[in-house]
Amino acid sequence: MSETDTAWIETALTSARPQAVGALLRYFRDLDTAEEAFQNACLRALKTWPQNGPPRDPAAWLIMVGRNVAIDEVRRARKQQPLPEDDQAISDLGDAEGALAERLDGSHYRDDILRLMFICCHPQLPATQQIALALRIVSGLTVKQIARAFLVSDAAMEQRITRAKAKVAEAGAPFETPGAVERSERLAIVAAMIYLIFNEGYSASGDTAEIRKPLCEEAIRLARLLLRLFQSEPEIMGLAALLLLQHARSAARFAIDGSLILLEDQDRSLWNGTMIAEGLALIDKAMRHRRSGPYQIQAAIAALHARAATPEETDWAQIDLLYGALELVQPSPVVTLNRAVAVSKVRGPQAALDLIEPLAPKLANYFHFFGVRGAFLMQLGRNDEARIAFDRAIALANTSAEAAHIRMHIDRLIRDSQPKSGNGSARQGAKAK
Repeated sequence: MSETDTAWIETALTSARPQAVGALLRYFRDLDTAEEAFQNACLRALKTWPQNGPPRDPAAWLIMVGRNVAIDEVRRARKQQPLPEDDQAISDLGDAEGALAERLDGSHYRDDILRLMFICCHPQLPATQQIALALRIVSGLTVKQIARAFLVSDAAMEQRITRAKAKVAEAGAPFETPGAVERSERLAIVAAMIYLIFNEGYSASGDTAEIRKPLCEEAIRLARLLLRLFQSEPEIMGLAALLLLQHARSAARFAIDGSLILLEDQDRSLWNGTMIAEGLALIDKAMRHRRSGPYQIQAAIAALHARAATPEETDWAQIDLLYGALELVQPSPVVTLNRAVAVSKVRGPQAALDLIEPLAPKLANYFHFFGVRGAFLMQLGRNDEARIAFDRAIALANTSAEAAHIRMHIDRLIRDSQPKSGNGSARQGAKAK
């Protein structure tokens, strides 16, 4: 059977995975058992679906088959009477069994998926393990795919995921049905984890940008999944809008040589119009709820950039106000640093420099602080101070693209500091005499 013939099966399995694994986790209360049960169900699907066609509800089918196979394994291990080995008996579900699975799991699937995601971002796990575990368990990416995205060996990634699972097992998982407050708290933590996944891909540059691009795409897929489950949550709308609007610019963010292209210098014809339209619709819908949060505010800022046909049309005054609102909701020196860029456009580089100077102690090891400070100093003609800031920035660069961008500014300062050649120099010499 060709890959084309089974492509629809792979799509169905990927789509059903979060709900099925989440339900199996609730049933067996063990992450490894749930994952193994799902994998076994997938093997049965690959064997029977091409012959029998897709079931009416693939997720319900996988849940039922996964349970049956796992229970069979437990019975075998205990040397009890095994379930029938005939595939038809436990795998080829009819409508009655599908309806049963729906009754068992339909009322729980939102909390099942939320619980599954929540467990993957357990607070005892470092961010890298949270992301790796979510990509493996929720998204179903292979260890090889995740390792490639993180630029580590397969063995190292396998070890990272194994350690994460062990910590989750030791910590214990919350299986009770959450109340409204706890559900909201879990939702916020899961949203933060999805944003982490996106940033892992978005912050890549140079040769790694294309390799890590799937992380952005997977984060968007998970955000859309969360939005389907919690359709009235404006912050989830804001999260999805933010990711879409940011990722829409991906084709214009880097030059052919891998160097970074600033937003104002990007070819806007390369921006993805379909993604932008979806993101704008989501943020407009979210704002109508009048319950703004950090993701909505950031998405609103991204929307103003997306709506500007040229850099000159950007509404920097509104962006300044939005960053001010973000400072109130989510105070951070990085937010203030970002606001300073808008302030420089509205009130000039000196006002922006005054805004960021108090941030120096907190951002003493932050690349972007010195890059932005150097840019403001250069605009003010304070080139010696700008050179010092740029030298510090290049020492703190996280990627070759960041370093190359700062090197471009340093080269410009060097050029500007050199005496003029040709007739200009002759005239200066004559005047000196």
